[in-house]
Amino acid sequence: MMYSEKVLDHFRNPRNVGEIEDADGVGSVGNPVCGDVMSIYIKVKDDKIEDIKFKTFGCGAAIATTSMTTELAKGKTLDEAMTITRQDVADELGGLPPVKMHCSNLAADALHEAIENYRGKKK
Repeated sequence: MMYSEKVLDHFRNPRNVGEIEDADGVGSVGNPVCGDVMSIYIKVKDDKIEDIKFKTFGCGAAIATTSMTTELAKGKTLDEAMTITRQDVADELGGLPPVKMHCSNLAADALHEAIENYRGKKK
């Protein structure tokens, strides 16, 4: 299976790894079939994602896609971050093997869930 240099870079040197103790929003998703589980934590200030961290248990593609998702979302408004799609994540990484596309789906879903979690608390 061939991965792009960007996928390998984000796997070997993932960005924004960790947990935000007092996160404003948390999104956790998992795919029991492949065993990938990821959580994204966000800190929001003035309707923008000021800080974002993630924890992923899974394959290299799962780690790379979550890392890229956090990079794409950081500094964006919540509405902008909600428009980040599964395909955006894969495209930014220079593509993923078809069998690994589900990993990018999880990362975008976790981001959206974290934003929904934050918005739910604000109501």
